[in-house]
Amino acid sequence: MGYFGYKPYASVASRRANALKAVVKANKKGTHYAPIAPYTGAIAKTFWGKAWCSNLEQYSDYESRLPRGRSYVRNGSVIDLQISTGSVRALVMGSSLYEVDITIQALPEPRWKAVCADCANSVASLIELLQGKLSKPVMERICAPTTGLFPSPKELKFECSCPDWAGMCKHVAAVFYGVGARMDQQPELLFKLRHVNALDLVAQASVAQPSASKTKSSKVMDASDLGDVFGLDMDLGVDTGVDTAPAKPKTTQVKAPVKVAAKAKTAAKAAPKPIAKKTVAKKAVKQRV
Repeated sequence: MGYFGYKPYASVASRRANALKAVVKANKKGTHYAPIAPYTGAIAKTFWGKAWCSNLEQYSDYESRLPRGRSYVRNGSVIDLQISTGSVRALVMGSSLYEVDITIQALPEPRWKAVCADCANSVASLIELLQGKLSKPVMERICAPTTGLFPSPKELKFECSCPDWAGMCKHVAAVFYGVGARMDQQPELLFKLRHVNALDLVAQASVAQPSASKTKSSKVMDASDLGDVFGLDMDLGVDTGVDTAPAKPKTTQVKAPVKVAAKAKTAAKAAPKPIAKKTVAKKAVKQRV
């Protein structure tokens, strides 16, 4: 036991080894953990993951603990991360294995209705929304710090089983960053955490837009890149004036030789055979003799 009841510092290598042992042990017991695998570089790479982390980093209340949290999530210390409606439960390997519980308040209904109304005529498909493929003003509206989807500090409650009495310990910070990393693969989790349905945004647009507009938007998504985007133009890569006329000459060019060949073959059959002419000539010679 270290000073003031704290356990001795555990190195990154020892935390990784202990985390792996804990995962293997849980799997043998039939408990399947959902860890954040160790990695280097940016914690989040897609629109929603980046937006979640950016929202987290703008609050000065968490400033002192966030760097340690980033380090913990990158080295694989978050060995289990479970996200459900309005809550996050996680296991983080530090000097020991600690339990983290986070509760996020539901988005107030008037606030959600205001977001849907402001984004009407702009969200044509759920895929566009989850991939962040909307205009910059729309995404800024959805991600606004106090009026958008992301929670403020007063809407968050969290606790950790570690002995650290800080408002946000490094284990909690690691879990928050783990949520951002998880949103890279499951961006719909943001809506789940705020108790709202992403389809409400699409439904709002469906009422306001004609069916033709929705069809064009669907074609945009079929042709667009579904990789990492951060505010791409919805009309990127779309040509609404495609000329299909060249298809007709191709059909004519292919069929014409076939018709000519067929006519030539028919003419050949109809023509008198050379053998028949020779036979007639032989008969004529006999008659003269």
